Amino acid sequence: MKALEGVRVLDLATLFAGPMAAMLLGDYGAEVIKVEHPAKPDPSRGHGPEGLWWKMLGRNKRTITLNLSTAEGQDLLVELVREADVVIENFRPGTLERWNLSYERLSEANPDLVLARVTGFGQFGPYAKRPGFGTLAEAMSGFAAMTGEPDGPPTLPPFGLADGICALATAFAVMTALRSGRGQVVDLSIIEPILTVLGAQPTIYDQLGVVPPRTGNRSVNNAPRNTYRCKDGSWVAVSTSAQSIAERVMILVGRPEVIGEPWFASGSGRVAHADELDGAVAAWVAEHTREEVMAAFERAQAAVAPVYDVRDIMADPQLAALDAITTVEDPELGPLRMQNVMFRLTGTPGEIRWTGRPHGADTGEVLGALGLTAEDLAALRDKGVV
Repeated sequence: MKALEGVRVLDLATLFAGPMAAMLLGDYGAEVIKVEHPAKPDPSRGHGPEGLWWKMLGRNKRTITLNLSTAEGQDLLVELVREADVVIENFRPGTLERWNLSYERLSEANPDLVLARVTGFGQFGPYAKRPGFGTLAEAMSGFAAMTGEPDGPPTLPPFGLADGICALATAFAVMTALRSGRGQVVDLSIIEPILTVLGAQPTIYDQLGVVPPRTGNRSVNNAPRNTYRCKDGSWVAVSTSAQSIAERVMILVGRPEVIGEPWFASGSGRVAHADELDGAVAAWVAEHTREEVMAAFERAQAAVAPVYDVRDIMADPQLAALDAITTVEDPELGPLRMQNVMFRLTGTPGEIRWTGRPHGADTGEVLGALGLTAEDLAALRDKGVV
């Protein structure tokens, strides 16, 4: 028995937040049916080298083709909705309505339906109909403005950070709506989840008028906190969020006397002396290899981590113990390694049952269950409906 067994999801979304939310639901047993245009596959199929993004993003999904701009395609979707619990879409506001697929029509076919609508800026407001991507959310949320070196430009992440956060929020929102027992619309903008995880910035600005500056790898809340280069050219990251950890780090790097300074007793006090503290840690780290640094910090019970690239991730023993990167058999490519399901449940664990399937691979089976014959499907293919 899987946690979400019996939940049926129609994934109408494309890059990236909506499809990733559907993937997360599928990882824990939901039956996910990916609906793609017959002539325009999901862009993730061509994203990255050799379409490997799709192998992950399309995992645990059955795939069908349906042209939703045609009356026949719309009618077939409504028939699928009758047996669905969730629809996830990320078209611009008004698109489903233009296709005669409004929530009113869908909920008439299935009053318990949860329709998750994921867009850049939400379903209403002055920006609602603008094209919306994660990059724009990363810029407008305040993330880019506070990321980067103090004398450098605002910095964007080299991956879909806002989309990934939004995917988690969408999956949570869908489960919340399902738990309510009521059919309803989930209206989620990509900008709001990343705005939430950036913390209390609006409250701090409201009360104190403080605008977060760019601080590079430093923190405005504690010090020392940075990345440091080792003798062998590799890097480590050090965090001193707890007072006791800050004390252990300074003892380890040979500066125990600073612990007695009044300013050292608070995070803000240490931040005011970040140059001194950072310099001491950097100098000590520079005299040791990464292996020596890691061993010394572990003995001192101080917080440190190696700065990994993907090669390190694939070889790390802790991640291997967690099976965080697992192996899945792909019928086209053979064994594929990819991120495993995100969390472990002892009673109803998630699993990757299969990798992203070919475009439209399950159209005949899924639509055949609605009563369409092979001849019906052939006729619809000739008309560009499936």
